Amino acid sequence: MQAFEYAQPTTKDEAVRLLAGANGSAVALAGGTDLLSLMKDHIVAPKRVVSLKQVRDLRGIEFKPASGLRLGAMATFEELLDNRDVRKHYPALSQAAEGVASPQVRSMGTVGGDLCQRPRCWYYRSGFGLLATYNGKPLVPDGDNRYHAILGNSGPAYFVSPSSLGPILVALGAKLHLHGPDGNRELAVEKFFVTPGSDQETEHALQPNEIVTEILVPAPGGAKMAVYEVRQKEALDWPLAAAAVVLSMDGSTVKTARVVLGHVAPVPWPAPEAEQYLAGKPLEEEVAAEAGKAALSKATPLSKNAYKVQLARVAVKRALLRAAKGEA
Repeated sequence: MQAFEYAQPTTKDEAVRLLAGANGSAVALAGGTDLLSLMKDHIVAPKRVVSLKQVRDLRGIEFKPASGLRLGAMATFEELLDNRDVRKHYPALSQAAEGVASPQVRSMGTVGGDLCQRPRCWYYRSGFGLLATYNGKPLVPDGDNRYHAILGNSGPAYFVSPSSLGPILVALGAKLHLHGPDGNRELAVEKFFVTPGSDQETEHALQPNEIVTEILVPAPGGAKMAVYEVRQKEALDWPLAAAAVVLSMDGSTVKTARVVLGHVAPVPWPAPEAEQYLAGKPLEEEVAAEAGKAALSKATPLSKNAYKVQLARVAVKRALLRAAKGEA
C-alpha cells in the first residue's frame, strides 16, 4: 500500500475542505471495507485519506411516521439491523442488510459506503480499469463474464452494481443529501447510480470532493415490500441476482408496483415491464412468475452468464410472494 496522509475531520465542511485540498488525490473513508482493499491492490493510491468517522452529523437513524426514515451515511449495517423502526416499517431494508452475512462487515460497513462501493468485477480489481479494456479492446464480451451484466450491457460498461441497499432504496423512492464545496444538494438514489461511458467517469453521480451525508426514505404508507437475493453460498458472498419490490395493494390486488433488480446491470435496474404487468392483478404465484419473466424480457446475456436470467426471474417472483405474505 502506498503511503498516505490521514485526516480526521469533525465536521462535514472540514471533510470537504480536506478532500479539496489534495489536488484531486484524496478519498473519503467510511467503514473502509471496500476502500482498504482497493488501496492494498493498488487500484487507487490516494495521497490523503479523509476519515468520516468523527463527523457526528453523518451518524444516526431516525424514524418519524409523517416524514419517514433518515439514515445517516455513517450508520452501520449492524445499527440498521438492530433498529426496531426499520424492522417494523421497512422490513425490506432489514432483509437487504441481512444479506451481508459477515459480522465484521456488518459492524464496520456503512449505508453510505454501500452505495459508494466500487464494482467487484475481477477485471477492474485486476487493474484493467472500470470498463475492463486492454489495448483499447473490451475484455468482458469474449472473456470470463459469468458474473457480469445481463441488462444495460450494450457497452462499454459490463460490471454489475454491487450495492446491497441500492435496489430497495430506489424502489422506495429514497433521496440522498450530498455535501460538497458548493454546499448541500439533494438527489434521488435512482439518479445517483450512473453507467459510465469512459474510464474517466465513475458509476456514481458524486461531484468532485462531495460526500454523501444522509439518506431520506419516504414514509411507507402501508406499502408491502421485500428483497430476495439469489447467491451461490450463504457465507459472505455477493448475490448473483436480486430483486426489490414495493407494492401498493387493494386487498390481494396490486394497485401499483415498483420492481428493481440488483446485481444484473451496472446500476440498480428498474423493471417497468413487470410493474405494468402487475397493475390490477391479484398477487398469486402464477402472476408473480409472469412478472419475473416480464422483468427480464429485455435481458441480453453474454457468452457465459445466461443462467442469471432465470435466477433474476426467480428473485422477482419470490420477492413478490414474500412481500405479499408480509414476511419480515
